Formats: sequence, structure tokens, C-alpha cells
Amino acid sequence: MGFIDELKWRGMLHDSTPGVEELMSQGPQKAYIGFDPTAASLGLGNYVQIMLLTFLQRHGHTPIVLMGGATGRIGDPSGKDKERELKSFDELDNNISTQTKQFKKLLNFESGDNKAVLVNNYDFYKDMNVLDFLRNVGKNSTINYMLSKESVKRRLDAGISYTEFSYQLLQGYDFYCLYQQHGCKIQMGGSDQWGNIIAGTDYIGKNITDGKAYAITTPLLTKSDGKKFGKTEEGNVWLDEKLTSVYKFYQFWLNIDDADLKKLFRYFSLKSKEEIESLESKHEADPRELKKILSEELTIRIHGATAFENVKSVSEVLFNKNCSNEYIQGLSKDVFEQISEEIPSISISHLLFQEELNLINFLSEHTNIVESKSEARRAIQANAISINKLKFNNIDQLVDKSLFVESTYALVENGKKNKFLIKII
Repeated sequence: MGFIDELKWRGMLHDSTPGVEELMSQGPQKAYIGFDPTAASLGLGNYVQIMLLTFLQRHGHTPIVLMGGATGRIGDPSGKDKERELKSFDELDNNISTQTKQFKKLLNFESGDNKAVLVNNYDFYKDMNVLDFLRNVGKNSTINYMLSKESVKRRLDAGISYTEFSYQLLQGYDFYCLYQQHGCKIQMGGSDQWGNIIAGTDYIGKNITDGKAYAITTPLLTKSDGKKFGKTEEGNVWLDEKLTSVYKFYQFWLNIDDADLKKLFRYFSLKSKEEIESLESKHEADPRELKKILSEELTIRIHGATAFENVKSVSEVLFNKNCSNEYIQGLSKDVFEQISEEIPSISISHLLFQEELNLINFLSEHTNIVESKSEARRAIQANAISINKLKFNNIDQLVDKSLFVESTYALVENGKKNKFLIKII
């Protein structure tokens, strides 16, 4: 199965220009996708395109990552109802730096004849003045042609600046430069990029003798409810654990809608067609198992095996009603620190333990887990209080460091839903 056939099977092919499949059958090719550094991290919205480059590389072709050091300063109007807020140059440079590190984790830039290539399109423009750009690039496109692009047409009523209007010229010239400098004949992207990509194939056809370039686009990935993929109520799901915790990333995949599961599994799993179809058949009656497999695969790929084992432990502690004190006692500091990011975390001084510490005072005065001593007393008598999965129903119970893991951490629960991590400092 060739690259295009695999995209078709995975549901990832929206459109392509005639001849691209034949071109790719002739031998290894180079293809690129552009990424504007509008955020400090890549998100799941970007990850569809990263998977496109991943599958391309697995088929022996060379992926080119084009960082938008120039286009990021302009802003792509595609898919936007209003003008983008311009980023400072320093912010864009910092974003490029952090995103570059993420790309190098996800694609092979180190070895092989088809190792990935990273290019910054700022290099195409840094020595070009506005007159050169207008004469050499702008001259090749008519206003009528530019107005016909969907990204422009849908913004005409709301208004579009000349800055964003010119974006397609830059993207077209990007393709030309990559064609000339790297022998790249294929540009890929989401279906909303079709107009911008075709601007590049047309520019190459006009300016290079016998120049022929091609386009491949993926469908825009939406969830079954029509909402944009990669977003939650809290906002974007990022690949940087500082912006989206490993636990939240893992839980995102566990909680995807059953109706989206087949599509997402084929988009994001690196397993073969045979493996995926076998798993789909095996777990047809219980999609939860398929979600676990996908969650594990993606968490390990993005964050590593150790991080995955840690989030499994966090999930066990927070959601498995059969989780034991023995299990908690064996957890590492890293797991407790991850737990502290997901539930209320309260720090208390080690000086509290210089004298006897009553459970009632511990719950009410020193941690504010409950609002009053009387409420603490009722909760204890109702058998609602546990510390590291050990129940305490004696109002005279003393709390000492021996109850804490490594004399530092304690998961305190008041009933089934109210969970707190207490840390001795």
C-alpha cells in the first residue's frame, strides 16, 4: 500500500492534484507542510498534519517542516472570521524554538536518506525589500485570482486587511523557494489551505520552465458534534505538558466520543492496517478497550513511557475504588506531584507534628478540608474520611507522619468526590 492509498484507507485524503500519485510511485519525493508559530506549543490541531508527515516518512519520502518565521508575522486568514492579533517578533522566535524541539521528538531528523528537514521561511524574505516582493511575487497574481480564494471570499463582508490578503502570495512564494532550493514538488495541508497551496503550484508553473508542483490536503478534523477537534471546555489540548498536563492529555483520549473513535484511531495510531482492523473487530462491543490502547500509544509517543506509567498510577489513585493503601505507599514523588496538579493541593508545615495533632483539627483548622470542627466530627463518624485509602471513624484519632507516604504525601478523601493532596513542607 502506497502513501496515497494509506491516506485513503485512514480517511485522511480530502483532495489532491492530478498526477501526484503517479509522481510518488516513481520514487522518493519531498513534501512539505507549513506551520505558523502562533503559540508556544504545538496542539492536537497541528498533530493531524504532523501525522501526515509521519506517514509520508514511513513510506520512504522526505518530510519538510516549514516554520513560518515570516508568515507568522502576517497571519493566515484561512478559517478565521476576524483579523488575527499580530504577535511580537520575539514571541514568534521563542515559539519557533519550542515548537522545533517538539518536531524533533516526533519526526526523524537524524538518520536515513529521507531524514526530515526543517526550514524557516523568514530566510526567504529577510534580504528582500517590498519593491522586490511586489515586482517578483505580486506581479504573478491578479486581484481577481486572489479574491476567488475561499479564505478571502468569506472575509470580504467582515473585512480583511491588506496584510492578511497578501498571505497567499507569501505561501505561494514559499512553495517556489522550496521547489528551487530543495527539489520539493508537493505541498500538503488541511483542506482550508487548498487555495493557498494552489497559489503556489500556479506560481511554480508560471516561473519555472516545465515546473510542475502538486497538492495534497486532509479533511478538517471535527468531532461528531461538529466542534473543532483538539479543544476542551478549558481550551486547546497542547503537546507541552506545562500547558496541558500529561494526565489531562491521557484523559482526553480516554474520554473521546465513541462516534469519533474509529476515525481518530486511524488518524493517530501508527499501527498497521491489519493491526487496526483486527483491534476494531476485537473491541467492537467494548470501545473502552480501544480507547485505552490509543491513549497509551499517544501518551507514550508524546510524553514518554515513564510519564505514561505515572498517569496510569494517577488514574488508579483517583478513580479506582479498589485502590489500596499498599498501592499508594509504593508511588513515587513524581506521581504525587502529578496528582497535585489534578486535585486541590494543600501544604502544611512539619512543625505541626511537634505536638499531638488531632484528626478533627487536622481536617478543619490546618487543611480546611471541612469548614468546622463539628463538620469534621460528622464526617468522621459517618465513615467518610480516609487518608491514603485507610478509613478513620474515630474522632479521637491522631494524625502523625507515619500516615504520609515518605513522611510527605497524603491523599485525604471526604466521601467519594472530595479529594485533596496534603503535602508536608
